[in-house]
Amino acid sequence: MSPRPLPLAPFLLLSSCLLSSAVQAANQPEPIVLESQNVVATALEETKQAPGVSVITAEDIQKRPPANDLSQIIRTMPGVNLTGNSTSGQRGNNRQIDIRGMGPENTLILVDGKPVSSRSSVRYGWRGERDSRGDTNWVPADQVERIEVIRGPAAARYGSGAMGGVINIITKQPAGETHGNMTVYQNFPQHGDEGATKRVSFGLNGPLTDSLSYRVYGNVAKTDADDWDINAGHQSARTGTQAGTLPAGREGVRNKDLNGLLSWRLTPEQTLELEAGFSRQGNLYAGDTQNTNSNANVKSMLGKETNILYRENFAITHRGDWGFGSSMAFLQYEKTRNQRINEGLAGGTEGIFSNTDFYTSTLRDLTAHGELNLPLHAWRDQTLTLGSEWSQQKLDDPSANTQTTSEGGSVPGLTSSGRSTSSQAQIFSLFAEDNIELLPGTMLTPALRFDHHSIVGDNWSPSLNLSHALTDTLTLKAGIARAYKAPNLYQLNPDYLLYSRGQGCYGQSTSCYLQGNAHLEAETSVNKELGIEFQDNGWVAGLTYFRNDYKNKIDSGLSGIGQASGGVGANANATLYQWENIPKALVEGLEGTLTIPLSEQLKWSNNFTYMLQSKNKTTGETLSVTPAYTLNSMLDWQASDDLSLQLSVAWYGKQTPKKYDYQGKRVTGTANDQVAPYALVGASGTYALTKNLSVTAGIDNLFDKRLYRAGNAQAVNGIEGAGAATYNEPGRTLYTSLTASF
Repeated sequence: MSPRPLPLAPFLLLSSCLLSSAVQAANQPEPIVLESQNVVATALEETKQAPGVSVITAEDIQKRPPANDLSQIIRTMPGVNLTGNSTSGQRGNNRQIDIRGMGPENTLILVDGKPVSSRSSVRYGWRGERDSRGDTNWVPADQVERIEVIRGPAAARYGSGAMGGVINIITKQPAGETHGNMTVYQNFPQHGDEGATKRVSFGLNGPLTDSLSYRVYGNVAKTDADDWDINAGHQSARTGTQAGTLPAGREGVRNKDLNGLLSWRLTPEQTLELEAGFSRQGNLYAGDTQNTNSNANVKSMLGKETNILYRENFAITHRGDWGFGSSMAFLQYEKTRNQRINEGLAGGTEGIFSNTDFYTSTLRDLTAHGELNLPLHAWRDQTLTLGSEWSQQKLDDPSANTQTTSEGGSVPGLTSSGRSTSSQAQIFSLFAEDNIELLPGTMLTPALRFDHHSIVGDNWSPSLNLSHALTDTLTLKAGIARAYKAPNLYQLNPDYLLYSRGQGCYGQSTSCYLQGNAHLEAETSVNKELGIEFQDNGWVAGLTYFRNDYKNKIDSGLSGIGQASGGVGANANATLYQWENIPKALVEGLEGTLTIPLSEQLKWSNNFTYMLQSKNKTTGETLSVTPAYTLNSMLDWQASDDLSLQLSVAWYGKQTPKKYDYQGKRVTGTANDQVAPYALVGASGTYALTKNLSVTAGIDNLFDKRLYRAGNAQAVNGIEGAGAATYNEPGRTLYTSLTASF
């Protein structure tokens, strides 16, 4: 894990852009008038027309404002659900964005095209879960211009971590005139045991001079935690020391955000942007732990902050139009300080407070990216994109490497204590894409991306996308790409050690260790989709088949690689497992859309996802617990110039739990419980009181369909398994939002 020399390609591209800008600013030549030629869209722009791409607009967000996290509206897109990263049900209420059943860790989050990775500062547990809310709540909902949801082959261009898809959150940018807005939001749960949300945000942007403009936004929000006993009467059976314990509801969160951007128009064709942001997210503890919560510290910390994330981001971005083509380059530094209470690393105590002292884990990410778009007119009209990227991730986690080897026995090559707390990795990438207009209405986009990981090695990601207009209204779209994900720093770190006395050990009931593995291969997936789309006079209908052939998925050890030496009593000579690659897995399904203009003022929009398969081909285990189908439907009525009304329904199919426990045995009893299909109905309206003042009011879960968390998926330490009943679905909630703008 030694540092590698910094590749120069992205920095040279950024430097050349800035130098050329300065020269042009000093000596502007007379413009040359060229004969008009057809300019083909870039591969990136063409990608956004793929069947696996959806867009959420600022208007959509205003009509259906999320309480405190953009994931609430992102989940209404085709192919998207909220899940945990595994089938364990651990941290069941910390659900994050899952795209096409590939899990949250395979969803790449971007803000304005730049990666966000704060969740990677949170320890990665034995079952593949993090005690994290994810990375979709760093931008206030009211300051979002649009959200691009990119699924399948179209996402492969973004490199590591995008095997499932990409969420690109685009913020509102500086304008030519001064504009400002302020939004106040509050919701009112009908049930007093559910946490309520209050938030206020502001945005201000405009010109400072003829060539300099700015954008600043801020946000303060608070969501209360659910009551500690919200799931009383719905918990799985508990005996012994666990008798009387309850599965936790949803934790609360306090978040504060401040972000500023300066945009300098160096010349009419060149723009330089400087951005800085600071965010703080602190939880309000609801009693959740990874396995059991009988620890005395649990109740003492209820309602308090037990983990706090501080995120800082700084970026410089250059955009240029050079006549022969256009370029974009950025350099971003992101730092996350993760302060949380010390947690255990062994068996049933993994993730439970070991005391009430805090420690700080620090994650530093540096990304340099540059790309050049070149319109060409040889053979066929086309636009070639060439680019390079370099990223470095450094993690210092003083708590993750504290598991001793005194009980289970010493592990070859490891000391019992005092192991290094630091790890790092770099990725250097080159990519090329060519968007070719083969014939009028026929676009072909071949692409190739090369990534070199400083520990894992090389990866090649070829892709090919096709769009062909069969008629004026009917388009055939197809794509295939090899996407990949590098192992995370916990999985790769041999100093990261977890321990179990037997209940968590696959294929046995005696003690074992799980150790990081520096010899892991990258996860890969050959993602394929075939879709057909109809568009005519406001009618839109589409159907897409997708299949992801998943290879080398990383799991927490299915076979022992050796034994520890020594130890105490029956737990001595523990079996040693490592994170390992699973040969093959498969995800397969259908997505559909249907939009019907019932009148000029009334539109009916629908999308659905149907999962055909999601399984580990080695064990037959489900990859993630997602609904068998999801249907989102909305009636949108523009009743007048000032009033719009919406009626929505989200219908979720049956959810089937994991088949096997941590030892590889078939689960029994309540661990087989499914979540039956259910629907959530919502209604909202937005009214413009004046030109500069609007109000939105609505109701979520109109028919008060509540789900309760019964526990984790499988039995552990006197607690019976809950099957798929591992999360809470809140009941009927009223909300209102007031926005003033100028």
